[in-house]
Amino acid sequence: MAGNTNRQGDSVTRRLFAVLGAFDVAHPRLSLTELARRADLPPATVHRLAAQLTEVGALHRDESGDYRIGLRLWEIGSLAPVSGRLREVALPFLQDLYETTRENIHLAVRDGHHALYVEKLSGHRSVPIVSRIGTRLPLHATGVGKALLAYADPSVVREVLARPLVACTRHTIVERGRLLRDLRATARRGYATTHEEMTLGSCSVAVPIPAEGTEPPGAIGVVVHSVNSVRAELARLVPELRAAADGVARRLRETATDPAPGFLHDLPPWRG
Repeated sequence: MAGNTNRQGDSVTRRLFAVLGAFDVAHPRLSLTELARRADLPPATVHRLAAQLTEVGALHRDESGDYRIGLRLWEIGSLAPVSGRLREVALPFLQDLYETTRENIHLAVRDGHHALYVEKLSGHRSVPIVSRIGTRLPLHATGVGKALLAYADPSVVREVLARPLVACTRHTIVERGRLLRDLRATARRGYATTHEEMTLGSCSVAVPIPAEGTEPPGAIGVVVHSVNSVRAELARLVPELRAAADGVARRLRETATDPAPGFLHDLPPWRG
């Protein structure tokens, strides 16, 4: 839910974004009643705002009267640097990686305390997983999330460790000290792994896209079926992942990035 936005003095812009924010991967289609409830706004207000958003193409109303995100909003969103430039540059390398592995291939960026999935390639033989383009999943429970978190600014790591760590499965690492050790190991070896921490039956390996002296612009990961020799299986994929990430990094060198000095190695031991 978008939160409590039904307050006197809220701007029209805030209310518009409350309506748009009511949609997510689990709720791509909403009736007017559902839209008002999730936006936490009066139905009459939502009816008026939804009509305006539909008129400009930001929402689409189908024959049943339900609402979906409109193509105009997707068109505008595709211009964002993270989903535009990075995705455009990375896609050929992701396609090569998929052709080699025939497994789920992910491209993700850090969005606050979550991994935002901006591209996904999969086939009919790939293991079923919960991720979709536009999905936000916890950094601590995903391979791409760990790869991003291990090279994030130490303040980001502290923020994540200070928050409740959600257990997505019984294998999710929710002990702060153990997670910090896992992230340090990720930073040392240059790749992250998960073992049924996000979805039962699947494991993953991911690498950051290198960026000299800055926080990685993204991470590339592969998700595979859980197998008895999973550690050896995941390690086998690392060279191909690194080759893809290095290729993306070469293409991105002309793109300026904001500096994010300091890495996980500078963090003191977790004390909580």
